[in-house]
Amino acid sequence: MQNQLKNIPVFSMLSNSSLLLLAPHFKIIEMQKGDVLIKADNTEAYFYIIDEGIARAYSHGENQQITFWFGQKGDALFSYNSYINGKPGYENIELLEDCRLFRIKTKDLLSLYSTHIEIANWGRKIAEKELIATEKRLIDRLFKTATERYLEFLHQSPQLAKKVALKHIASYLGVTQVTLSRIRADIK
Repeated sequence: MQNQLKNIPVFSMLSNSSLLLLAPHFKIIEMQKGDVLIKADNTEAYFYIIDEGIARAYSHGENQQITFWFGQKGDALFSYNSYINGKPGYENIELLEDCRLFRIKTKDLLSLYSTHIEIANWGRKIAEKELIATEKRLIDRLFKTATERYLEFLHQSPQLAKKVALKHIASYLGVTQVTLSRIRADIK
């Protein structure tokens, strides 16, 4: 397992001794496209890292699902409220492709944090990275046009743009699918 973890960029900042401590706690699981890995209003007991596949996080709005995050190889999947506060989360995480995931019990991970500073710092860096990405998405949504957000999405995530349904991309950008179709037609 240690060698498999080494091939995932998110683990690259860890020393071999920390990987040796983490590896026995991870389990490889495979799930199907369309599976909802994390469900809103539940306290999630696991923390995941994507090895293969794509996922999205969404919440239910009025008569619609609002996508606010996409994940791919190397990204962490977890419910913030469950992970930090041990309480039910607000998000759903759906697999958009068949996925291979590394899964660890959150309680095991938190236990390792309390006894190994390098692993604790690794977990902190994952949370900080997600916080910065969330802040950037919020600021972009407030100050950039839909076209600017779409062009940035294409630039930063060209593979996602090819693989993810337009309705999910539109929701992520905060526009209707019709508006996204117009934007796409205008930039061609």
